[in-house]
Amino acid sequence: MHLFITGTDTGVGKTHFTAWLVRAWRRAGLDAAALKPLATGDREDALALQRAMDARLTLDEINPLHFREPAPPLVAAELENRAIDFPKLNASIRETAARFTHVAVEGVGGWRVPLAKNYEVREWARELALPVVVVARGTLGTLNHTLLTVESISAAGLTCAGLVVNAGPETSPDLDLVRRRNVALLRDLLPALPVLELDRRVEAAGRLPAWLGGK
Repeated sequence: MHLFITGTDTGVGKTHFTAWLVRAWRRAGLDAAALKPLATGDREDALALQRAMDARLTLDEINPLHFREPAPPLVAAELENRAIDFPKLNASIRETAARFTHVAVEGVGGWRVPLAKNYEVREWARELALPVVVVARGTLGTLNHTLLTVESISAAGLTCAGLVVNAGPETSPDLDLVRRRNVALLRDLLPALPVLELDRRVEAAGRLPAWLGGK
């Protein structure tokens, strides 16, 4: 099982979910890894994934393409006068992924973030041809962002494997209530898609739903 992990926006918890997923896979005895092929700014996301898989891959294997500027990839590449060679990057992803039975490939930013001229995360995912998992916030605004993202994935001819609503580090009775209502609405609005509400209880249990490789 190889998956492409995208988000409805930047900072929605893609790395948090991806790290949790690869740890859960490994606890289940699966030969699993996670990749963050493209990153800007620091490499903390890639380091978090490296820790989640007990350093089975080097940092450069997890994150083969890194730009120093904490900016959108298109801007960061221009500032360094570099172009992203996607055929080479994708070949590296496929070569590394072939070493494992379960791989989560974490994208960058949101689904429609531009990476090069006329080339967005959407086109990148289409070339990798993996089922897509959408990570979303549980807060106000997530319904619109999630529905638009799922619609765009379908329009790109890709399979949306499911949704993950990330609880995030902040919690309160009001925030928890909003999240639960949003999850319920998403399940009603997108009945064909499984929805995982990733909160501390679910994280602690470490049980994977079937659509993520659980039994």
